[in-house]
Amino acid sequence: MLIRLGYEIAIDCAGATPVISLLEIHKERQADIKRQTRVLTSPSVPTRLYHDLYGNTCRRFTAPDGGFRILYDAVVEDSGETDEVNTLAREVPVAELPDDVLCYLLGSRYCETDHLSGLAWQLFGPVPPGWPRVQAIVDYVHNRLSFGYGYARPTRTAAQAHEERVGVCRDFAHLAITLCRCMNIPARYANGYLGDIGVPVDPAPMDFSAWLEVFLDGKWYTFDPRHNMPRIGRVVIARGRDATDVPLLHSFGPHRLSLFKVWTYEQESNLFNPPHRGVDRTASAQMLA
Repeated sequence: MLIRLGYEIAIDCAGATPVISLLEIHKERQADIKRQTRVLTSPSVPTRLYHDLYGNTCRRFTAPDGGFRILYDAVVEDSGETDEVNTLAREVPVAELPDDVLCYLLGSRYCETDHLSGLAWQLFGPVPPGWPRVQAIVDYVHNRLSFGYGYARPTRTAAQAHEERVGVCRDFAHLAITLCRCMNIPARYANGYLGDIGVPVDPAPMDFSAWLEVFLDGKWYTFDPRHNMPRIGRVVIARGRDATDVPLLHSFGPHRLSLFKVWTYEQESNLFNPPHRGVDRTASAQMLA
């Protein structure tokens, strides 16, 4: 299938402000891009790419004084299959984990394992290890938290989300990541595009989404505690320890968000017409670090 996706974001700055964006489709999906625009800025400014410690593609530029807009639109080919499920996947003993996976066992800014370790072992210690244990964690988080855009708060940690019992998709991901790490299961944060493909259309404006990936049986598997079901058409943008590592926009100075549109939907033809499902929404603080 073909998936149309993209974004349009506008900010206002009080002066020239250096910005880093993590909005590029992840390098593992670059070969699937069938058509795309350049990343367009208005006014036009020089930009350049680099790769961070986690292999994400970042874009550097300086937003000028006043209004500034960044726009991207693409068509991506997708298998049309749901997220992979392997109920027989086993946990990998810590001593046998690859070196580059070990960092995803440690506490991080939003995933304070020291606060939730006791709870995690109490709840999930008796559950069979491997996929059943991870699924039990995801089920718990899905049932524990209530979702709502109005619940967004950029400083909420996993332990606070557990206590408050509310959050947005990143809070669901942070809590599940933390509980997995407490059980010595590597887990990392991912964000990207996830449209309403194969599910009822959500009447809320389209948004970027966040989920987690868990290392079992030598590979990474996707879990989504907010939706708690395999989904079609997930396109990764970036991965890291938690949301600290992958802010969609990071400005080195104050800015005000004036426009936020995201579109992700199945494209029914090869025509590259203007997107039709981008909806204005003032982005919640969860989107911008």
